[in-house]
This record gives sequence, C-alpha cells and structure tokens, in this order.
Amino acid sequence: MLYAILAYHVEAEVNSWSADEDAALMANLRKAHERLNQVGKLGPAARLGETVKARTLRGPGEGMMIDGPFAETKEQLLGFYIVDLPDQDAAADAVRHLRRANPSAVYEVRPIRLFIPGSPFPETAAES
Repeated sequence: MLYAILAYHVEAEVNSWSADEDAALMANLRKAHERLNQVGKLGPAARLGETVKARTLRGPGEGMMIDGPFAETKEQLLGFYIVDLPDQDAAADAVRHLRRANPSAVYEVRPIRLFIPGSPFPETAAES
C-alpha cells in the first residue's frame, strides 16, 4: 500500500533558519531516508515552495486564480501531481484542464524543489 507523508511545520520558523541550520536538518533527514532507501520504500520527496508563491483555482465555471493556498476547513488534501512546466502561466493552464475534468475540486499550484536523497537540491526556474 502506498502512503503520502505530508510534512507540516511553521513556515516562518523554517524560513528563519540559516543555510547551515537548514543543511543540518537536511543531513538529519537523509539519515532517516536511508532507512527507507535500504528496503526500497522511499519514493520522490519534495519540499513545497513558500505559501506566498501559492495560487489556488476556485469558484464556478472556469474559476478564478487567486493568490495563496486558501483551502476551506471542510476541504482536505486528497492527492497531488508533480508536473514539469516552464512557468506559472503554464501551470495555471494545466490546472484549468484538471478543473474541467473535476469541476468540484479546488486545486493549489505551488513551486517545488525535488529532493533525491543523497543529492543536492536542484535549482528550478520556479524559484526565480
């Protein structure tokens, strides 16, 4: 059975860490990841971009793209996609196509950095 593990934290605290503090945390996480890697059970992991860069498609019809990861309390995160697109406009277009297929859903779009255990974080255009 597959599981998604969603990591929650106080964003302001994480953003306040120095590069050395963040690197130390990632080194500790790599040790935890090694345990799962040894038995071949760790899939892709991603650190979500800052919530200030999130956008959410909400509302009837084509919907309206609004800034922020604003979910109603009655909504829960039930799935996610990882897509490789050139920019935020292309991501908005992709989410609109998903919305047409599932018009009652709310979709959040947020840049991510792929984490491959043992490898440094790649820089992405989304971070610019």
